Amino acid sequence: MQAVKSLGFLLKALLGIGMAAICWGAFLYARPAQSFVGESSRIVFFHVPMAWVSTLAFFIAAWHSAVYLKKRRIESDDAAAGAARLGFVFCVLATVTGSIFARVMWNSYWNWDPRETSIVLLLLVYGAYLGLRGALDDPERRATLSAAYALVAVVTVPFLTFAVPRMYQSLHPDTVINARGKVEMSADIRTVFFSSMVAFMGLFYWMWNLDRRVSRIVRERAA
Repeated sequence: MQAVKSLGFLLKALLGIGMAAICWGAFLYARPAQSFVGESSRIVFFHVPMAWVSTLAFFIAAWHSAVYLKKRRIESDDAAAGAARLGFVFCVLATVTGSIFARVMWNSYWNWDPRETSIVLLLLVYGAYLGLRGALDDPERRATLSAAYALVAVVTVPFLTFAVPRMYQSLHPDTVINARGKVEMSADIRTVFFSSMVAFMGLFYWMWNLDRRVSRIVRERAA
């Protein structure tokens, strides 16, 4: 048990150091990217990982929802709910950072660009999921209906995140994979960007496990 606690502390320490290193790299190590206004490209180191983590979280929520419907284990409902909540939070943060980027690039916080519109729709879809959970008092009924909704909601994720924004002309730059299907970044930008992706996934995983432990404690105390 002591070894597990020590390992957990070490991993959290590494995560903290990693996130600090990402902040340093984003603002002090990586140079500003070409074709961006001023220092606006630095927002990409946070905006894109947040958007990616939110997408990943919604798929995780759907997976655990399916597991709950099959096995009826309340732990799976906790996992699905926690992933959806965090996905919603990261989606909000991606929206905020994207809005700041839009203000710098196009002098307006909001332009109803296809990507901006699609992320608002995604927030509405998962805001409704959270509203559904909050409206139901019976735990079993809440878990069942929420799981069913999550499986329907996840169908919208690839369309709103990847397909719809590319079906229409967009102000949004292809900062990761461009129309030629290549990742065109300088070595310093590429290093910070992909390190940030890994660090934010680690942050999500830590927060998700913490949420599941809290849900279990609350449930045990209520029993």
